[in-house]
Amino acid sequence: MMIPVMNVQRQYASLQDELDKAALEVLHSGGYILGPKVADFEKQFADYCGAKYSVGVGNGTDALVIALLAAGIGQGDEVITTAMTFVSTAEAIAQVGATPVFVDIQPEVYTMDPSKLEAAFTDKTKAVIPVHIYGQAADMDEICRIAHAHNAIVIEDCAQAAGAKYKGRRTCSLGDMACVSFFPTKNLGAAGDAGIIVTNNEDFYKGCLAYRVHGSGINGAYTYARLNNQEFDESKIDFHGNLPKYYNYLVGFNSRLDALQAAMLSVKLPHLDSWNERRRQIAAIYNDKITNDKITKPVVADYNEHIFYVYPLRVEDRAAFRAFLEERGVTTGVYFPVPMHEQACFAGLGYKHGDFPVAEDLAEHGVTIPMFPELTDEEIQTVIDAVNAF
Repeated sequence: MMIPVMNVQRQYASLQDELDKAALEVLHSGGYILGPKVADFEKQFADYCGAKYSVGVGNGTDALVIALLAAGIGQGDEVITTAMTFVSTAEAIAQVGATPVFVDIQPEVYTMDPSKLEAAFTDKTKAVIPVHIYGQAADMDEICRIAHAHNAIVIEDCAQAAGAKYKGRRTCSLGDMACVSFFPTKNLGAAGDAGIIVTNNEDFYKGCLAYRVHGSGINGAYTYARLNNQEFDESKIDFHGNLPKYYNYLVGFNSRLDALQAAMLSVKLPHLDSWNERRRQIAAIYNDKITNDKITKPVVADYNEHIFYVYPLRVEDRAAFRAFLEERGVTTGVYFPVPMHEQACFAGLGYKHGDFPVAEDLAEHGVTIPMFPELTDEEIQTVIDAVNAF
């Protein structure tokens, strides 16, 4: 049997009774959209991150789009992000009408290179989205310093980094907003698509609340006034006895974290730190026992507590390595094979091969081996033996 890169069934099995009970409670309640389960999880997750507010949404991509809109970013604006990420990061920028501007990543740690950031700013730059890729935080102090000096906000892309720490502080509490994906394979995974936005900024919080429900209600009216530099007087808002959701002030979305997903995540959240610790233990074993000099192992920045969403290697002949491991029952993955500036959907931005050499090298030579908390010691040793035999 193949050892998978990730395995969600084992995690479900370890919490089956609790998860089944939570799901049945929601199904019996009849309250499936937002409601107390979602509100409870939003508070739990904000508290976990050390932040004031969180807004559950349909998925991580929606989280990025809604966060950008809540900050008033749109047509004619520029947003800087990394050339090495999943397409959602750059896609969200384009979806709000702004232009993605890419910078290269740091060698070895693979996060946004702050030394390349200053040169990417123009008078159109309104935000920076650093990506905590593979479970390791970007150098947020330096990124925030540069961004805020240019009056740009910082939105953390924490899709792969729920629970990671930077200088002792959790991700999601380091920028002006943060966006998380709860895709089932993530360190904190739902039973389907789900996401969340975290912030300490009340204006952004109200904007996110509005945009996730069609731009409606009091939060929609407030955010419309804020984004249009108008005075807001709540006493003048009259819904004439009707539901506020029928009064729409912004063109928003139907993107709500549903109660079933919130219930699943509430069961899992108390286990996240122990799961992440197990990932670090597995990574430490890999670091110690992988001795093949054809393999470059990941580096953890000294200011970070990595959570190893994946365990990334660099191998010169990736295709041969992947085939070799497959023959020995070990599955591998590639995160990600095409950097953003070389994606066909961004061809119109005018970038070319060679513009971001570190990201391009990782795209060509990066490969991941199995990493999830439920890996057995025997499986870990099988992976190590296969890697060393290459």
